[in-house]
Amino acid sequence: MARYIFITGGVVSSLGKGIASAALGALLQARGYRVRLRKLDPYLNVDPGTMSPTQHGEVFVTDDGAETDLDLGHYERFTGRSANRMDNITTGRIYMDLIAKERRGDFLGATVQVIPHVTDAIKAFILDGNEDYDFVLCEVGGTAGDIEAMPFMEAIRQLGNDLPRNGAIYVHLTLMPYIATAGELKTKPTQHSVKELRSIGIQPDILLVRADRPIPKEERRKMSLFCNVRETAVIQALDVQTIYDVPIAYHAEGLDTEVLAAFGIDPAPKPQLGRWRQIVDGVRNPEGEVTIAVVGKYTGLKDAYKSLIEALQHGGLANKVSVNVDWIESEVFEQEDPAPYLERVNGILVPGGFGERGSEGKILAAKFAREHQVPYFGICFGMQMAVIEAARSLAGIENASSTEFGPAEEPLVGMMTEWMRGNELEQRKAEGDLGGTMRLGAYRASLKAGSKIADIYGDTEITERHRHRYEVNRAYKERLEEAGLHFAGMSPDGLLPETIELPDHPWFIGVQYHPELKSRPFEPHPLFRSFIAASVEQSRLV
Repeated sequence: MARYIFITGGVVSSLGKGIASAALGALLQARGYRVRLRKLDPYLNVDPGTMSPTQHGEVFVTDDGAETDLDLGHYERFTGRSANRMDNITTGRIYMDLIAKERRGDFLGATVQVIPHVTDAIKAFILDGNEDYDFVLCEVGGTAGDIEAMPFMEAIRQLGNDLPRNGAIYVHLTLMPYIATAGELKTKPTQHSVKELRSIGIQPDILLVRADRPIPKEERRKMSLFCNVRETAVIQALDVQTIYDVPIAYHAEGLDTEVLAAFGIDPAPKPQLGRWRQIVDGVRNPEGEVTIAVVGKYTGLKDAYKSLIEALQHGGLANKVSVNVDWIESEVFEQEDPAPYLERVNGILVPGGFGERGSEGKILAAKFAREHQVPYFGICFGMQMAVIEAARSLAGIENASSTEFGPAEEPLVGMMTEWMRGNELEQRKAEGDLGGTMRLGAYRASLKAGSKIADIYGDTEITERHRHRYEVNRAYKERLEEAGLHFAGMSPDGLLPETIELPDHPWFIGVQYHPELKSRPFEPHPLFRSFIAASVEQSRLV
């Protein structure tokens, strides 16, 4: 039978509940347990698919085509288990399903209420499909006291009583700020946060306390006393050099030991943390470094590129180098010469994005990489901009553009209206809903034997995750290939371009999918491994 761990947050947001949940899952996994991680998001959006990346961060996409919270990326990278659409739920999705049932008359005339109908729906989601797992970790978004989080808090409170004894525990992540003028770490914010939880019937079993310096024993004793938590269960969570050090740091502080003790599991299997120590050693002791320019439009919020950042680091680990990311707002290139920004980097990456703003800057980045023989990696929108640049510069199609920006005389990139998903035809309309209507999830692609990308994968049949509404126009394929841009990968039916490359360039590859979503520290994605390797070679030429 699965045991449940509910992770809540207090004091302020952005304390790292996602990393904490993922790290705890990795620690339990290292002890031989089967784990599942799930995210409960209180916001009213059905999913984060229509949210701005500068407000919510990246949208993580699962194999089955769900647009989910970025924390699911942490879960996958730390545990190696692929998430699915049933690992993330929002208030919006709960209410949408309930209202649809009410309209059908499924409630037989009953008054539909938050309690019990909403809370029962949340509980049903949490309990569903966990037969094959030893532990299910459920992270509740937001902070204790948020109005929108109350139904979720009530649901997990009820589950504490519904489940068998020792069937569920509560871990509360909180903040212990240091007040410089007083020269003290303060426990009061944590006390108030726990008081908020206890007022709705939730008593934390473990406090995971974020701090920027070691917490003195007296302060731990004080939090234990006022928060009604065992002193050994007050776990300090200090800042570390890399997020991959978090499992080791939390184990050293006794987090996983306290979790198992709270469930009455004694003796517990010893954890095998050797591979985590290898990763941390690789981060701390690189044999060199490279600088990668990421030319994007959401660079003001690094969470917009969370999986990309991690995938670049994984590529660095595979090549025993540290990767320094030079963030460049693409609009800058529309006002200034790109050369002073790009001539000092070892590789250029143009990531995914939406809309016309900054697009010409990304096209100029691709042009610089092509002309100066700098390794170039175009992902999704970055591939499309590289195709437009090649069309203008190599194929002489001066007015090449994308219909995403408006009516185009030469639509090198256009909106997809239909495509195949397995044996089913997917169709979309320009005036349709935005949410959940893109080409989402895992799709197969066929790579040309002997192409650079096929050599990198070591295969000609691949499966990658997609998230896009626009596609390179296949009608221009022949003209572009005659100009030197090769379409090395296509959808199995030969209708949708999946990858492009320049054969006479050291490393110039664009992909329509998002390889960063499948990269993990123990299994770096082959494209990121190869891109960083090419960038290392470039650094030796400078």
